[in-house]
Amino acid sequence: MARPSRPEPKVFLSDELAGCGRDWYRETYFAHATSERLMGEKSTSYIEDPKAPARALAVLGPTEVVVLLRDPVERAVSNWQFSSDNGLESRSVEAALRENLAGVKTWDESVTSVSPFAYLERGRYAGYLGPWFSAFPSSMHVHFLSDLVHDDAAVPALFAGLGVDPGYLPPDRHRVVNQSRESSPALPNDLVGLLREYFGASDRALSDLLGRDLPWPTTAGVGGVDERES
Repeated sequence: MARPSRPEPKVFLSDELAGCGRDWYRETYFAHATSERLMGEKSTSYIEDPKAPARALAVLGPTEVVVLLRDPVERAVSNWQFSSDNGLESRSVEAALRENLAGVKTWDESVTSVSPFAYLERGRYAGYLGPWFSAFPSSMHVHFLSDLVHDDAAVPALFAGLGVDPGYLPPDRHRVVNQSRESSPALPNDLVGLLREYFGASDRALSDLLGRDLPWPTTAGVGGVDERES
């Protein structure tokens, strides 16, 4: 994987960086590579930038693109935890998500490249994937976090799709990383219902796009995170 892995490279969020070209990209982030068959980087903000796929295609040419998705309600809570733990958010998770249903709070763009408060918008996955499928129509690999964690066949299937040894299973593949807290805060049932309704159209579009059922609840009032009574 690219070094430094933290912070994320985020090369394809910028016309200036992408304009440095393929040789610069490889020398800057993969100078440590030797005989590996596959090199990669991960930058979560790529999915939000509709221009990122075209930049990546221009620099890399045909390449494999892996998209890892999770329950959008769980993702929103995790996003709130990250913003809170990094001193960007002072509201409770319930207040932040209820207010986000009405719109995104303004933020200091000199501090973060993307909004630290777009907890819900980022969970409408279907709308973000179109430009990626357009740029890489035959090399998109969309997977769900729950499958990779709980289904032992999912990781070999991903490796096989990428053209690497499907028999190799990383020994630490079940190790939790980037977990800011031991447990997620609970949400009241009525809020979970509102969030499921908010994500409903996007979830249906995502299911149609991928041709499969989603591995998280998609019915309003049914929660995918720990809940408490309203």
